[in-house]
Amino acid sequence: MKAMVLTHLSKLADNPRPLALLDMPAPVPDDHGVLIQVSVCGVCHTELDEIEGRTPPPRLPVIPGHQVVGRVVAIGDRVTSVKLGDRVGVAWIFSACGRCKFCLAGNENLCADFIATGRDANGGYAELMTVPEHFVYPIPSAFSDAEAAPLLCAGAIGYRALRLTELQDGARLGLTGFGASGHLVLKMARHQFPNSEVYVFARSGEERRFALELGAAWAGESDQLAPHKLDAIIDTTPAWAPIVHALANLEAGGRLVINAIRKEDDQHKLLELDYPKHLWLEKEIKSVANLTRRDVSEFLELAAAMRMQPEVQLYPLSDANRALVELKTGNIRGAKVLQIA
Repeated sequence: MKAMVLTHLSKLADNPRPLALLDMPAPVPDDHGVLIQVSVCGVCHTELDEIEGRTPPPRLPVIPGHQVVGRVVAIGDRVTSVKLGDRVGVAWIFSACGRCKFCLAGNENLCADFIATGRDANGGYAELMTVPEHFVYPIPSAFSDAEAAPLLCAGAIGYRALRLTELQDGARLGLTGFGASGHLVLKMARHQFPNSEVYVFARSGEERRFALELGAAWAGESDQLAPHKLDAIIDTTPAWAPIVHALANLEAGGRLVINAIRKEDDQHKLLELDYPKHLWLEKEIKSVANLTRRDVSEFLELAAAMRMQPEVQLYPLSDANRALVELKTGNIRGAKVLQIA
């Protein structure tokens, strides 16, 4: 099978073609696994974190990709919940132990044995992939394959982040960063909290214009002060500097939710934190860690019910490196998706 494969870690600035298009052996599902013929796979900033070593794969080579949509073409002998021909999706959560206190409480995102798709196990930048049967999700008929791909990470993790804000209808929400996840969170927030204004902080004029098109009340650069203090802010940027600016925009008692698996190398920006200005008055900071199966399932139902239409840019599998470079350099409008079949 054809796959885009990561064979060694590097910075994109030094190596703008970190993935190689290779012929790889076709995977075979185990007794509880399913084999998926991949149709599309979304491109996520987490792939950049893997490639550049901020969240490195435990072994190389590895096939990245964790926003996967395709058809089940083979199943293991003990599979009971999935059948041949099903259209399914795979998200960042590839598996968890199922036995620890976190798994038993439905918080398998915190499991010490959490396995990540496309990092700890081969993912969807390939024609075929295998995954345990209980970690695939039926894709609602409302979505095309390409539309469904970003829902599996950008949408689902955005859903978790929005839930963690504990936003109430009428409260003001800020979004720092406006890529694949940000534009879906804006759509969700306007649906779930119709009386809440959404304020967007983004580095490019194109992203700010896009936010206003989708109904943001205001859009500015990440270091600007919003016209009002905000009750909750979700940060989806790869950098530390926007965290400091977000805290300056946060209302007393407000919550900043950081939706990023890793941050980049500008930690020195944290030296600009001023306790009375940025943290006092019971402001909170909470991180988002991975996903649960509940997040993915609930979000897909919500997205179908609200007829969500993600903005997507399609690339052939062989152009995965170009999509990653554009993501790194901020050439973003919606979500980037690889067309594989």
